[in-house]
Amino acid sequence: MTDRRYPDAPAGPFPTPPQTWTDEDGRPIEIEVCQGDRAALLEMYADFDPAERAQGIPPVGESAIRDWLDHLLCENCYNVIAEHEDRIVGHATLVGDGNGAYELAIFVHQDYQGAGIGTTLLEALLGHAAADGVEYVWLTVERWNKPAIRLYRKVGFEGTGAEDFEREMSIRLGDPA
Repeated sequence: MTDRRYPDAPAGPFPTPPQTWTDEDGRPIEIEVCQGDRAALLEMYADFDPAERAQGIPPVGESAIRDWLDHLLCENCYNVIAEHEDRIVGHATLVGDGNGAYELAIFVHQDYQGAGIGTTLLEALLGHAAADGVEYVWLTVERWNKPAIRLYRKVGFEGTGAEDFEREMSIRLGDPA
């Protein structure tokens, strides 16, 4: 474990996928563990508005997106997707950092933002990982990205004290719901 700080108390419990619910815009959304559907993920990311990118991700261009997905859909990773009418509209991932913890990234397609999908997707990812024994998760977020910071705090992430251009946050997972 690195010297990164984690909260003393675990957060959660979080629900595990699969789940079906209606988002705040009245759309039926299915949250499920990603089974490696690279073509559908590639389609979502290829249509991702470049203005919605943060910290250089998702990458731009089919080749760069394919390489990036190879990194995210690895054996030591956790991936959960949100689908609406057989279209992937959100993706959350945890990638092992080699130090016993996992780095979080979450993306909701711009046409589906602001409807509660990010919260449900994030909680399902954390529940999925906790059910498999993951305890430590961290992330970095641009410090002016207030909506993302509110989302992370809402589910239990805390600031680690490290803040520059990016803010680092962490969570300790408890048992899944």
